[in-house]
Amino acid sequence: MIDFTLITAVLVGIAILLFLVLRLKIQAFIALLISSIVVGIIAGMPPLTIIETMQEGMGDTLGFVALVVGLGAMFGAILEHSGGAEALANYLLHKFGEKNATWALMFTGFFVAIPVFFDVAFIILVPLIYSLQRKTKKSLLLYGMPLLAGLAITHAFIPPTPGPVAVADILKADLGWVILFGFIVGIPTAVVSGPLFAKYIANKIHVDAPEITINDHAVNSYPGVGLVLAIIGIPILLIVGNTLLNSPFFADFNISETMKSWLKMIGHPFTALIIANIVAWYVLGIIRNTTKAILLKITTASMAPAGIIILLTGAGGVFKQMLVNTKTGEMLATYFADKGISVLLFAFVSAVIIRILQGSSTVAMITAAGLTAPLLLNDVTEISKALLVIAIASGASIMSHVNDSGFWLVSKYLGLTEKQTFKSWTVMTTILAMVGFGTVCLLFVLF
Repeated sequence: MIDFTLITAVLVGIAILLFLVLRLKIQAFIALLISSIVVGIIAGMPPLTIIETMQEGMGDTLGFVALVVGLGAMFGAILEHSGGAEALANYLLHKFGEKNATWALMFTGFFVAIPVFFDVAFIILVPLIYSLQRKTKKSLLLYGMPLLAGLAITHAFIPPTPGPVAVADILKADLGWVILFGFIVGIPTAVVSGPLFAKYIANKIHVDAPEITINDHAVNSYPGVGLVLAIIGIPILLIVGNTLLNSPFFADFNISETMKSWLKMIGHPFTALIIANIVAWYVLGIIRNTTKAILLKITTASMAPAGIIILLTGAGGVFKQMLVNTKTGEMLATYFADKGISVLLFAFVSAVIIRILQGSSTVAMITAAGLTAPLLLNDVTEISKALLVIAIASGASIMSHVNDSGFWLVSKYLGLTEKQTFKSWTVMTTILAMVGFGTVCLLFVLF
């Protein structure tokens, strides 16, 4: 039975959120909080219960997300400062050769964006695609699209980047499964939206690299590639290992409960990222003669962008909790089940609509997760939750256009007109979203 008061509350809440963000240009953090209050009021929730619900949603969400995002930001900042990203890129280009440079750039973006934010990683690596274009005289898009595809996919699909961490927490999905399926879905998605699309679009649009002087002051002081990959792999292997250890795959192994509990602690995202930070701080910092004062400055500066994401994620948790406590989610779950509408499709479409309307993929992911979480029933498996996270991430990546800061970043650095950016970057993000969601649907059927 549909309660139209609750439906009205949700629709009005979303409309107010979009109006505040799009029209009034109010920060999404406060816009989400205001929208949550409106939902509670229209749904008939008592005033003090609204405040208690906000506190509950914020506290439950930030207890996990704040630590993971904060530790991830510091880890990425140390890797960025050490030159590890450039070292990995140069190594892959050397191994793959100029002929297969598009594949090298795709894998570079894929691995570098695990610890480093999308925009930072792109700015660090863009001189590489400039250099390749000047050597080959081919369109800059042949090299730019694979790099961007790798960066965008990992940033959206694979923790510890903030988006998937926030969505996983809101849906109560296991991060290990999210990482595992993020890789499984991400690789074919990167291939189609990266090198394959790049070959097509480069024949349609020719763009030359800008005439700039590349600053290569750190070329002789790059850390070893094996070292960089090992350090990036530490948190991923620990988290995934913990997940697999506690899965049915290891049910027949006689591991003592004491040993399991210690391994669970070491493989928990908190501990895994702390270990990765300490190793990076010492191996990429102290050993390479970076002073403790500089390392402190680098890690402290990384907290600024992390703080915004943490607060935004907390506000998304408030919105989710409001839907849970007003029983709106329970009502919609029953309705969709009766109509045969898949929660997977609902999650994807919700993220798509919000992404297209307001631009930010992070806001789209968090809002869609908040709408989806109350629809999950008790019998949802961990694998299904992980795939829902990737479905939401796919939807939130679609059709980047003029209301997305990434659109202008790509346009500026690749020297594209708005029309060319639409034909290349916007189309690429749409292909990325559709291939990603299609792969998730296939896996959903298989698992």
